Amino acid sequence: MDEQGILKKLDELNFTFEPSEQERKHYLSQIESYTSKFYDALPNLPTYSPTGYSTESEDDFLKVENTDDFNGILTYINERIDAHGLQPASGGHLGYIPGGGLYEAALGDYLASVSNQYSGVSYASPGAVRLENSLIQWVGKIVGYTLGFAGNLTSGGSIANLIAINTAKHSKQINSQNVRKSVIYTTQQTHHSLLKAIKLTGLDECVVRVIAMDETFSMLTNAFEKTVVEDLQNGLNPFLVISNAGSTDVGAVDPLEDISNIAQKHGLWHHVDAAYGGFFMLTEAGRKTLKGIEKADSIILDPHKGLFLSYGSGVVLVKDGLKLKNAFSQEANYMQDTVGEYDWSPADLSPELSRPFRGLRMWIPLKIHGVAKFSQCLDEKLLLANYFYVKIKALGFETGPQPALSVVLFRYVPSDGEANDFNKAAVANIHHSCKVFISTTSIDNVFWLRVAILSFRTKRKEVDVLLGHLKDYLAGVKVK
Repeated sequence: MDEQGILKKLDELNFTFEPSEQERKHYLSQIESYTSKFYDALPNLPTYSPTGYSTESEDDFLKVENTDDFNGILTYINERIDAHGLQPASGGHLGYIPGGGLYEAALGDYLASVSNQYSGVSYASPGAVRLENSLIQWVGKIVGYTLGFAGNLTSGGSIANLIAINTAKHSKQINSQNVRKSVIYTTQQTHHSLLKAIKLTGLDECVVRVIAMDETFSMLTNAFEKTVVEDLQNGLNPFLVISNAGSTDVGAVDPLEDISNIAQKHGLWHHVDAAYGGFFMLTEAGRKTLKGIEKADSIILDPHKGLFLSYGSGVVLVKDGLKLKNAFSQEANYMQDTVGEYDWSPADLSPELSRPFRGLRMWIPLKIHGVAKFSQCLDEKLLLANYFYVKIKALGFETGPQPALSVVLFRYVPSDGEANDFNKAAVANIHHSCKVFISTTSIDNVFWLRVAILSFRTKRKEVDVLLGHLKDYLAGVKVK
């Protein structure tokens, strides 16, 4: 059969992917029913279900194919996906850096997916790009940047960090001729996504200095500058320092202003990882804690953390927008129609060409709730962290430093027995029998329990549930 015959045969099949109005209403009503039940049940659901379904084959996911039973699809999702593992939407999620998943953000994703606006270049969707650029300008003003900066809405902190590190590399002209003599400065609190970015950009051939920290896990600036001076005297090329504005591990905040001053003095690029802590700049306390962040050459923030959006929301900012554009802009013959008098395109400011329209998931919640509500909620998280810090000490637990933001380290040191083993048993008990979820970390071979308070659904009630559980656990252990 020739091509014309094949096309005729396909026309006769009259297949379509376009649902009818009745089908669309049916799908939406089923989804609305499912989400309503989910939200109603959420306060009483366990935050973590450690038992999975190891006997099921991944191929079983295909068994729902070609079914008219949309309710059956939702049942499958409920039983096989939503009922297992961590429940990130729960207010009891006090483990990793929580997000929250605002309902209005989901509506933004729905609208963006229906219209499928291509926000990669201004030519294709000037409104979508302008909206995203406006959001970037808003975030830049929050951190204190003045006009001339640029940025990108990314899939999260990992890609945002990659963009920033590549921009630093390009701006400082690090290449095969000088890479082995070039130096990067970090601390042990540097997020592993930055170490990945260093690998991906070929900077793992650089000299990487891990600078000492003080008792709050913040970089010692004297040690930093001393090391830079020594490297310069030894003929090396110090070019990049990475600091934390709320490390994921312990919530550490480095002395950002001092680091920027040292970086400027010696010609280094200063990158600040504020994925977790950046949006605390919406609070008075946060602005004091993150003083000097506006001096950094690049900053990243995660709206899926501090603005409670769905996962897949990051922002990268570069103080000199031209440096960002020069690091990523690339011409292509088939893109010649897109060149003109338009806003800067996301495709010229990141590795991505094809990308979803991420702006609506961020813009709609801000429009509906207003910025002040986000600020108040973030203030509440700072207060809850300090509340937990005081209460857990009163229960007899050892703590890490007073929280700079909303992460608290704590552990119990028993009168006899190994402390690490005791705390491992304690967190296992929490995961199996407490409605809230916490995580752990290890620092210098010391096993710590870890609370991170950031979900918009986390209130004092959830914190008190954890405190009560720990009090009862200690009592039970001592009775035995």
